[in-house]
Amino acid sequence: MDFKPNEIQTAVRDAARRYAQERLAPGARERDRNHTFPKAELREMAELGLMGVNVPEAFGGAGAGTVAYSLAMTEIAAGCASTAVTMAVTNMCAELICKAGSEEQKKRYVPHLTSGEYMAGAFALSEPQAGSDPSAMATFAEKRGNKWVLNGAKQWITSGAYAGVMVVWARTSREPGAKGISCFLVEGGTKGLLVGKAEEKMGLKASNTVPLTFEDCEIPEENLMGQVGEGFKWAMVALDGGRIGIASQALGIGRAALEAATAYAKDRKAFGQPIGNFQGVSFKLADMKTELDAAQLLALRAAWLKEEGRPFTREASMAKLFASEAANRAVSEAVQIHGGYGYVDEFPVERHLRDARVTTIYEGTSEIQRLVIAREILREGAR
Repeated sequence: MDFKPNEIQTAVRDAARRYAQERLAPGARERDRNHTFPKAELREMAELGLMGVNVPEAFGGAGAGTVAYSLAMTEIAAGCASTAVTMAVTNMCAELICKAGSEEQKKRYVPHLTSGEYMAGAFALSEPQAGSDPSAMATFAEKRGNKWVLNGAKQWITSGAYAGVMVVWARTSREPGAKGISCFLVEGGTKGLLVGKAEEKMGLKASNTVPLTFEDCEIPEENLMGQVGEGFKWAMVALDGGRIGIASQALGIGRAALEAATAYAKDRKAFGQPIGNFQGVSFKLADMKTELDAAQLLALRAAWLKEEGRPFTREASMAKLFASEAANRAVSEAVQIHGGYGYVDEFPVERHLRDARVTTIYEGTSEIQRLVIAREILREGAR
């Protein structure tokens, strides 16, 4: 069993690490304070191949695989979690178009995402009354001549105000449940697509999150992705992969918090010695490191299985569940180690605490991950 990344994976990880530490981390505090979407940074990341890590080279991607993507996501998240989630969703959209889209759709949209010509991609699945249960969605697409006409609303759409193209799910049948859902590609700026006011979030403040409304939004019939009625399947495929990305993002946030807490524990003195000498602090660091390393192994296992073309649904949910909850414990302990300084934005752990919180919610809540894991165990066995 070899845990060492190969040459390509190492190169992608190291490029992401250098960029994150040299370019992203120094400006993360100001972007967070000012809610500044990282336009220039995303274009630079596209030049490094980070907006299509697991996308085939034929469509402008790096073709480096899912393990490389996980490693890169961790590094980018350690530098700026807001930028990382934009990277995650854009990669997810590009990869899904490559899986489910026609050749024309791949050629038309994917190179724009991977090159940075499109600022970002968006994934429009959730609705005001359909979050953990996407089969309850109400957005409807009606075929009129050679066009599809969309009406409805979407909620919590990452990068929705900046997306050059978005993958949108809508009902194409009045039949309830998952069978009547289809998948569409909608370009940003399409008439009838209304972008709402950006959400005022607890964390990830430099990431754009908006509601979308479709009012007789017309798109060409060729923008149906895949076949009518198979949209739910593609949503689940995308979410499985997306959970590896969010596990990796959570890991990066947790690792950044651990590094900050370790440096502070070495520097801060109490009772005549560094606070890291006291078990009350050192044991926290030990637990944080142990849990985050375990989270990385889970994330990389899921990434490897996906890369090998093997089933990975359970493993992706396990990685996302454990990594997101471990990261939340790590950032909380990092704030505690900093004491009062951890509660002000002069120190980065305050931002890490806010950024980490949502990782247990989006791409499927921790509760949903437990449902998925349990379902897979009962169906396939515990081994």
